[in-house]
Amino acid sequence: MADKRLTTSVAIIGGGPSGLLLSQLLHLNGIETIVLERRSRDYVLSRIRAGVLESGLVALLEEARVAERLHREGEKHGGVEIAYRGESLRVALDELTEGDVVTVYGQTELTRDLYEARDAMDGVVIHEADNVQLHELDATSPFVTFDRGGETTAIHCDFVAGCDGFHGVSRSMLPAEIIRPFERVYPFGWLGVLSETPPVADELIYAGHDRGFALCSLRSRMLSRYYVQCPLEDNISDWSDDRFWDELRSRLPTDVANGLVTGPSIEKSIAPLRSFVCEPMSWKRLFLAGDAAHIVPPTGAKGLNLAASDIHYLFRAFVDFYKDDDEGGLQAYSEKALARVWKAERFSWWMTQLLHQFPESSAFDQRIQQSEFDYLKSSHAAQVALAENYVGLPY
Repeated sequence: MADKRLTTSVAIIGGGPSGLLLSQLLHLNGIETIVLERRSRDYVLSRIRAGVLESGLVALLEEARVAERLHREGEKHGGVEIAYRGESLRVALDELTEGDVVTVYGQTELTRDLYEARDAMDGVVIHEADNVQLHELDATSPFVTFDRGGETTAIHCDFVAGCDGFHGVSRSMLPAEIIRPFERVYPFGWLGVLSETPPVADELIYAGHDRGFALCSLRSRMLSRYYVQCPLEDNISDWSDDRFWDELRSRLPTDVANGLVTGPSIEKSIAPLRSFVCEPMSWKRLFLAGDAAHIVPPTGAKGLNLAASDIHYLFRAFVDFYKDDDEGGLQAYSEKALARVWKAERFSWWMTQLLHQFPESSAFDQRIQQSEFDYLKSSHAAQVALAENYVGLPY
C-alpha cells in the first residue's frame, strides 16, 4: 500500500535530456507530467556526453523555449573532416545539403538548460526515486510506484513514457512474447579524455588508422574532447595522460598532430560500443524513447539526436490525443520512430566499419575499408549521402 498518491497525465521515467525535453514540451501544451529520476540532479549534470546537435534537435529545443543559451554559446559547424591513413577529406555539410549544419553544444549544458526551464515552470522532477515499478500498463489507468525518504508513493497516470536508458526498468515491462531485441556488441571501446585546452581544429575530425580510430571534438574554445579506440579489457589506470596524447598524435594526420595542444585530463573514461534496437517501442500505455529503446555507437553522433526524434514523435502524439482525442499518433509511434532509428543505426554502423580496426579483420577487409574511403573521397554522391545523414534525416 502506497503512503502517498499523486496524479498526472504522463509519468516520465528518467530525468535525462529525453525525459526533461518531453516534460517541457508537454507542459507548454497544457499536459501535466511528473518526472522520476533515480540519481541526484548533481549526478545527472556530472555526466559527460556527446554534444553534436542536428538541426532537427535544435528546432525542437527552440519549440521547447530552451535554445537561447545554445544559440549564444553553441558553435555551428558547416563541415566535418574524415581522415584515413594520412589522407584527409573535408565534407562540406552546408554545401552538400540545403544549407544544413550541426551545432556543437555539450549535452550537460543542454540538460542544465532543461532543468532551469522546468524549475521556471514549477515542473515536477523527483530525484533519487528508488525501486521504481510500473503497474497495470494494459489498463486504462496505469500507475507507477517509487520509494523515497522511507515512504512509497504511487503516481496514477494515463500513460508512462520510459526515458530511463538502456539499464532502466521500462523496457523490461514489455511482455517477452512480443519483444524482439537486435544487438551487435563491438570488440573495442573508446577511451575519452576531456581537457582544458584549445581544440586542435575548428571542426570535428574522425580519423581511421592502422593503430585504430581517433576523434577530435570540442565543447568550447578552451575545452576539448578527444577519443582513441582501445581494447575492451583496458583500464583507465593503463592510460597515463602522456600515453594518451602520444597515441592520439600517432593516429592523426601529421599537420593536425603537430598542432595538438595537450594538458592534464580533467575527465577520463572508457566506453564500450554497441548497436541495439528493441522492437516494438510501445505496448499498451507504455512508450519507450531514447536509450531505453535503442543504442548506437557514438561514431556519427546519433545517440542524443535519435532520442530527440523519438521525443518529437511522442510529444506530438500526446498532443493529438489530449487536444483532439486522436489516438492515431500513439498507435503509429513505434513504427514511425523505428523507421528513423534503423536509418541512424545503419549510418552509425557504416561510420564505425569505415574507421575502426577490428581484431578479426582480414587483408580483404582492409582493402575494402581503404576502397570505401577512396570512393567517399572521389564521389560527390557519396559525400552527399554522408552529409545528409550527419546533419540529420528529416523527422
